[in-house]
Amino acid sequence: MFVELMPLLKGRTLLITIARVDEKLKVNVIPAKVTEGEDHALTTPLSFTGSAEELDSELGRHLASYVDSHLALGNTLAEAKAEMEAAAKAARQKVKTTQQASKPDPAVTKKEEPPRPTAPAADETPSLFAAQQSAEPTTQAPGEEGREATS
Repeated sequence: MFVELMPLLKGRTLLITIARVDEKLKVNVIPAKVTEGEDHALTTPLSFTGSAEELDSELGRHLASYVDSHLALGNTLAEAKAEMEAAAKAARQKVKTTQQASKPDPAVTKKEEPPRPTAPAADETPSLFAAQQSAEPTTQAPGEEGREATS
């Protein structure tokens, strides 16, 4: 049983519990987290329930299979994480080079700009009624009959 667990014990601590349930035994193998951010799939416990004779004859084979699956999962997760980090780094680099290539040269931009129109003088405040003030009224408002328009 312990020979099968050795490859897993190289990288993490295991907690093994054994309890008697009625006339059978229940064995739990619980891997501990190595780091705080580790994937929960790597800490999935394994439980076996059976008679003492069944556990003696079959537990070693099941533990070996569990350890192989656990190590393969750890490698797969590490490879996927490395690939995602490489893809993210490549995407950031591509954005950075695209931004640098499309950024205009400030010296060229200043030379090509046409001169801006000058702002109106401060004493010439535009009015909404400027056009009406300069034009003579042609009609009189209702109720103002007989009056003359003054300007």
